[in-house]
Amino acid sequence: PAACLLITAVVLTVHEYFGGRSFFEGAIRPTLVALEERGHEWPKLAQYEELWGYAWWSAARVLGYVIVPVIAWKLLFPRDRVLDMGLRLRGFFQHAWVYVLCLFIVLGAMAVVARQRDFLTYYPFYKASSRSWSDFLMWEAMYFAQFFALEFFFRGWMLSAMRRSLGVSAIFVMTVPYCMIHYGKPYLEAHAAIIAGVVLGSLAMRSRSIYAGFLVHIAVAFLMDILALHSRDALPTSWWPS
Repeated sequence: PAACLLITAVVLTVHEYFGGRSFFEGAIRPTLVALEERGHEWPKLAQYEELWGYAWWSAARVLGYVIVPVIAWKLLFPRDRVLDMGLRLRGFFQHAWVYVLCLFIVLGAMAVVARQRDFLTYYPFYKASSRSWSDFLMWEAMYFAQFFALEFFFRGWMLSAMRRSLGVSAIFVMTVPYCMIHYGKPYLEAHAAIIAGVVLGSLAMRSRSIYAGFLVHIAVAFLMDILALHSRDALPTSWWPS
C-alpha cells in the first residue's frame, strides 16, 4: 500500500501540473506552431488547436495512469502479473448483468441532471464537437482512451496493489483520490463519483476485471455528450468541418 499510494500521489500531482491546458500552451503548442511554419500540412492549429490540447490531456492520462504505474510496479514487484491488474476477461460475463443494472440507474439519474444549466454548458469538454461528426468522433476516441486508463489505474492497478494487505478497505482508499479528480466538474457529478468509486470498486474487486466498468463509463460519457448537444440543438450536421 505504501508504494501504491506514493505512486498515486506522484502521478496525480504530475497530471495537475503537466497534464493540462496550461502545460500544453507553454510547451506543446509552440512545437506545433513551429511545424506549421516549416510548411507541414498538419497540425492545422487554426481548426484543431482545442482538439490538440485534449489530445495531450488524453495522452498524459494514458501515460500516467497505465504506463508509469505498470513500469514502476514491475520494477518493485517483478513477480506480479499485469494481467492480474483487472485485465483478465474471466469474470466479465458472469457479472455483466450487475453493470447493466448500474447503467440503467445512472441513465435515470442523467435524465434529472441533464436539466441543470451547468450540465448543458459543461459537456462536451471539446466545444467544437458540434462542428462536424469527425470532430465529435475524434474527441470521443480520446475521451474513451482516458476512461480506459482511468479504470485501469483506480479499479485495476490500485485495487490489485492493495488487495492483499487491506482487503475490501482498498475500495475506500481508492475512492478518495477518485472522487478528488472530479473536483471542478458539476457538483452532483463530483458527489456521484463517491458512489461510483465504491460500487465500481466493489464489482471490480469481485470480478477482478475492469472491462465492464469501462464500458459503463464510456456509455454514460457518450450519452452525456450527445444529450448535452441535443439539448442545445447543436448536434453535428456534416461529416467534415466546413
